[in-house]
Amino acid sequence: MATRVLVTDDSPLLRRVLLDMLTEGGMEVVGEARDGIELVDKAKALRPDVITLDVEMPRRNGLEGLRVLMAECPTPVVMVSTLTGEGTTATAEALSSGAVDAVCKPAMRLSPEAWGPARDQLLRAVRGAAGARVRGLSRTPAPARPGAALAGRAGAPGGPLVVIACSTGGPRALQAVVPRLPERLGAGVLIVQHMPEGFTASLAKRLDADSRLTVREAADSDGIRPGTALIARAGNHLEVTSRERVRLTSTPPIGALRPRADVTIESASKHFGRSLVIVVLTGMGDDGLAGCRVAKPAGAHILAEDESSAVVWGMPGAVATAGLTDALVPLEAIPLALAEMVATVAAR
Repeated sequence: MATRVLVTDDSPLLRRVLLDMLTEGGMEVVGEARDGIELVDKAKALRPDVITLDVEMPRRNGLEGLRVLMAECPTPVVMVSTLTGEGTTATAEALSSGAVDAVCKPAMRLSPEAWGPARDQLLRAVRGAAGARVRGLSRTPAPARPGAALAGRAGAPGGPLVVIACSTGGPRALQAVVPRLPERLGAGVLIVQHMPEGFTASLAKRLDADSRLTVREAADSDGIRPGTALIARAGNHLEVTSRERVRLTSTPPIGALRPRADVTIESASKHFGRSLVIVVLTGMGDDGLAGCRVAKPAGAHILAEDESSAVVWGMPGAVATAGLTDALVPLEAIPLALAEMVATVAAR
């Protein structure tokens, strides 16, 4: 059965372009919405498999519409946004609030031909989102945060390295994990999240504002420091060159991905061995599997998100099925499990 899509944008011309591209890609466009109010009404009436959503719309914008949608009718959403500063920030917030993926609108976007590679990105994102499991906004109590005693045990500098890999649904998962880690985690943190170019800086800024760790987009020749999390810049692979430093590379994409977590994990394994802790969160595909196959025999410790909480259990499921995980952990328990693992590794 074809994936059923609701297209949301205030421009009738752009809605038509999206309709044509999605239809040519084998999907069924079941409706169109021009703003965040129609978005919710039509989602309830049509029950699409996926919704494409713009940010800037009249009456109720995309971000406000997303919040109402996730509270009243949770549905997988792919943001289709510009690369303007405001649009990038809002899209990063949307991804942290429940949207599962994002695609950039090209500058000349009023014909399918003008989209070029973005057309393929759109189709991949919508297909991936169709298999996602989304949940409404939760009012349940926050999960346990690592306590002071545990943070103190893990607080020695020059300790382990943590690599977190994620893709579809990853920004929301990162929002549930990174802000709950202690400032004195005692490990440098590298994050590889598959995103379009331009969005990783906004994601880092949002996580930094909510976290005890310092979170920022990685720069070339950046240092690995306890208490700092570096997010791989979209469009570059992130490699570990020593126990103290990383670099950005523009070598070709692997499996259409750049950055790819396998690159980061394999290079980290060379320098950290038994002091490497890997966390594989929600994501489509199997990125991270090849890296874990290299890192596990070298002594790395691997946590993967449990299927019960993952938006898409592709990446963590691939690592788990290969028998490479030390533990499968639901998302809400990962901050504590990760801090405990870092403390244990640091004490050896």
